[in-house]
Amino acid sequence: MTRYKPPTKPGAKYITREGELRLKEELNQLWKVERPKVTQQVSEAAALGDRSENAEYIYGKKRLREIDRRVRYLTKRLEELQVVSQIPSDKTKAYFGSFVYLVNQEGNESIYRLVGPDEINPEGGCISVDSPLGKALLGKRIGAKVSIQSPHGSLTYHLTKIEYLTK
Repeated sequence: MTRYKPPTKPGAKYITREGELRLKEELNQLWKVERPKVTQQVSEAAALGDRSENAEYIYGKKRLREIDRRVRYLTKRLEELQVVSQIPSDKTKAYFGSFVYLVNQEGNESIYRLVGPDEINPEGGCISVDSPLGKALLGKRIGAKVSIQSPHGSLTYHLTKIEYLTK
């Protein structure tokens, strides 16, 4: 019997250098700081006696399982990901890792960075290359008009500027 493997999206295996560093920092924080602290709390709670009614012990064990699950996921995910740190030769087109400046129909400007699914943060301006807007922007040049369908209807954006981080 084989395990089902869901199909992967095109951007699912890519990450920016900054995104990789954030995931590694999270992994280090969980493994070197949080896990030892929670392990100590669990051992102190276990020393108190009856574990069946010991809330600190039960909660601590649950938190350890959550930490271990996230550590396993991050470790495996970091092995799978390919870091995209090279700037494309054609900087006039929007590609993975680029910052895109958009103006909508009302004239409001937005700035987004095209990233992989592990880095999505709409409030921080990071959208996935697999999102409808991300897919529509990939490969477009400055001056392009991009239209997408959203729950609020059709949205049109005008691409005004593209930037890449330099080392």
